[in-house]
Amino acid sequence: MALPREPRQKMINIMYLVLTAILALNVSAEILEAFKTVDTSLKNSTASISKGNEVLYKSLNDKLNDPQSAEKAKIWQPKAMMAQELSAKMASYIDDLKQQLKQGAGLKEDGSFKEDNLDASTRLFETNGKGKELEQKLMEYKAAMLAIDSSIKTQFESNFPVSIEVPKGQEGKVRSFTATYFHMTPTVAALTMLSKFQNNVKNAENQVITYCHNQIGAVKVIYDKFQPIAAGSSTYLMPGQEMVVTAGVGAFNAASKPTISIDGTTIALNENGVAEKKFNVSGTGNKKVHVSISYTKPDGTVDRLEKDIDYTVGIPGGAAIMLDKMNVFYLGVDNPITISSGSGWDKTTVTPTNCNISGSGSNRIVTVSAIGTASITVSAEGKSSKFDFRVKRIPDPIIKVGGSGGGRMAAAAFRAQQFVSAVLEGFDFQANYSVTGATIYFNNPGDRNVKQVTITSGSLAPAKSFMDALVPGSTVTFDNIRVVGPDKQPRTIQNPPGFSLF
Repeated sequence: MALPREPRQKMINIMYLVLTAILALNVSAEILEAFKTVDTSLKNSTASISKGNEVLYKSLNDKLNDPQSAEKAKIWQPKAMMAQELSAKMASYIDDLKQQLKQGAGLKEDGSFKEDNLDASTRLFETNGKGKELEQKLMEYKAAMLAIDSSIKTQFESNFPVSIEVPKGQEGKVRSFTATYFHMTPTVAALTMLSKFQNNVKNAENQVITYCHNQIGAVKVIYDKFQPIAAGSSTYLMPGQEMVVTAGVGAFNAASKPTISIDGTTIALNENGVAEKKFNVSGTGNKKVHVSISYTKPDGTVDRLEKDIDYTVGIPGGAAIMLDKMNVFYLGVDNPITISSGSGWDKTTVTPTNCNISGSGSNRIVTVSAIGTASITVSAEGKSSKFDFRVKRIPDPIIKVGGSGGGRMAAAAFRAQQFVSAVLEGFDFQANYSVTGATIYFNNPGDRNVKQVTITSGSLAPAKSFMDALVPGSTVTFDNIRVVGPDKQPRTIQNPPGFSLF
């Protein structure tokens, strides 16, 4: 189409094109308000945790000045203060990022800024490299907190509140930390994400200092002779027999309270001042249990014993059992196992508990109907071996539309989709899920009325009219997605996907 020659009409057409572009980039007021609400909630939560932390710090100082708890307080109060210092530095760094982000979004003297600015976060975190820097500092913060004490690392390494993991995006691909949280993100959304990391930091601080606080006892320990001990009840066992590991510090004073972990798990002391861990052995061959004992000498120094307790698990009557797929049975699917017996099947019996077994000979199929534990007992020539297994549900599937699990997607591609599917990825069994219902919200740029439709299957046909109206800048959010898997038990998917169309 040729442009008109009249200058005034040319100007009107150019202004119309500019306005159209602005509308295409517009972020709805409802979305901005939702982010602001979440941000406020996170700040309130962080403030509440901070107040609780102050109470713990005061109690730690009180224990340091109490003669009955001073010895242990001298050990753990400084560790808590290290956690406080590391957390304060991390929170301050994130506060500085927030200020830079607001300035990039046109911060004014009255504190206002352009909340829906899509360039400020991209410029700060991608172009200027602050996203990679934030990711690195969060990793360093976690490592430093876990390095305060080995027992803190053991306690929190697998569930530390601060994480930089990102969800899978389109076609199961994992995007970078920066691209996931800050690429073309409205300023208010980026601020909310930074508040979320601050809340994680404050929560991590609270968990670590609470742990330090709990390590301080009120009894003053006085003893002049001591000897770490660690032993097992037997060095040769049959499958299913019980193994008892006993560990402690031999001392004249019964108030001695060492810190003891057995195979990485901290064990509380019993009334005799020793730690016991009981478990049924499994498998066959040579095994070991690792024991770590930390204790305080009369001079205030801390010593540690590291010891491996060796034992052997034998095979009774030549019978053995091995799992084809881990030591877990899953609901709703056939679980293949292999059973062997050197005594012959005419002299061998297999007895299931809390499960069903089909087939004959070595290759069997196990099915289970309830979460918990199950066991299989193999008896050969008068000798029995019991094998215990966990029973678990199959993991939740990933909800996908057109092969995408959420994130950015072309508007034309989304409009062409006919189904929403539930896909189980990275699982050893073939397991199919069916979508049985969901609520879908459609939000188009410039339209403050969010459209809503309910589906009762994986078909998107009921939402066809709303999908046809989608344009670049629209958002589509799924909620209350319900699926049914092989176990025939309905379940609701947590963290359903959302799509931002371009």
